[in-house]
Amino acid sequence: MTPEHIQAVSERATCLYTEAEVEAVLDVMAENISRQLADKNPILLSVMNGAVIVAGKLATRLEFPLQMDYLHATRYRNQTRGSDLEWKHYPETRLESQVVLIIDDILDEGDTLHAIKEYVLQHGAAEVYTAVLVNKCHDRKLPDMTADFVGLEIEDYYLYGYGMDYKGYLRNAAGIFAVDPVDCD
Repeated sequence: MTPEHIQAVSERATCLYTEAEVEAVLDVMAENISRQLADKNPILLSVMNGAVIVAGKLATRLEFPLQMDYLHATRYRNQTRGSDLEWKHYPETRLESQVVLIIDDILDEGDTLHAIKEYVLQHGAAEVYTAVLVNKCHDRKLPDMTADFVGLEIEDYYLYGYGMDYKGYLRNAAGIFAVDPVDCD
């Protein structure tokens, strides 16, 4: 992957949501999360690497006591197609009897979020909530797999920006972009 190739992918992509539009969505998500969790002393559990931006931006909008931790579980490994889930880092915070909010960048098919939610429940969490910036709309999602807090509903495109990546790049794009199908190998 060369910088020139990544630049070409970026130039062919379509901006679906600008930075200002995504920031407004994050404001609404934070309001909804605050309404439901402000008095629950939650642990925000960020799913790396994708949720790093979303979790950071949401956390600064939540004006109530909370703890933060992270885990790293991935199916994509800098590719455009997922495979088996690989756990790279488990949370260090005790989850037993805690209220946990799992934050991720995208809910695509739901395998990763489902496995993480099961892990948190197996470790004794009292309540588990999920928040995703993007819910991808298609019919390949695990049955009954939904997120409690969703920022945007987006058609079935390969996306990058705000934590979502194209082969490990473009997570830092200020907006949400659909990759041109020519670049989805």
